[in-house]
Amino acid sequence: MYVRRALIVSLFLLAAAGSLLAADRPALVCFGDSITAGYGLQTGESFPDALQRDLDSRGYHYKVANQGTSGATTKDAVASLHAILLLHPEVVIVEFGGNDGLRGLPPSETRRNLDQVLTALENAHIKILLAGITLPPNYGSDYIQAFEQVFRELAAKHHTPFVPMIYKDLVHVPATIQADGIHPTAKGSEIIAKTLLPVLMPMLRKGRD
Repeated sequence: MYVRRALIVSLFLLAAAGSLLAADRPALVCFGDSITAGYGLQTGESFPDALQRDLDSRGYHYKVANQGTSGATTKDAVASLHAILLLHPEVVIVEFGGNDGLRGLPPSETRRNLDQVLTALENAHIKILLAGITLPPNYGSDYIQAFEQVFRELAAKHHTPFVPMIYKDLVHVPATIQADGIHPTAKGSEIIAKTLLPVLMPMLRKGRD
């Protein structure tokens, strides 16, 4: 009986220690749509998962939280803000807009919603990395240009670190996009994480200081 009780106590202490270590790691939240969520991928294959591995290997002790929702628009992002703020993140990667564009929503609406998201995060003193995206050519050059301009203007307005096109390093690499022509494969997710890293790392604290 004593041995069993001691084992249970030991396991409890190990679990508690693990929780404390995790609590010591500042949160880096990936807040986005299906690209962030890892639509069509297995557990551990999304770009936030790849980002966690990359940061760990470089000595950045952050806990990457995947807060991606498949199908989410910028309007959904505004509605989800409270839940993100409750996580008390140090950094948030904002990756929204693709579903707005695919649905042909007015760029002014996308801009207004993303502006609300960035303003709320700023007011909470959270560091932001804004991730942009583009649209297939069949949406027309005028609409695509107006859509892409939304991200550039908001990055300038909020003085936010910015990756204009998170797919820029995978578009010509085989086996990086799923059969739907939209979502990244596991290989694509690895590349997205590495595309974000050069902009993200200057925003982070290295080690546990």
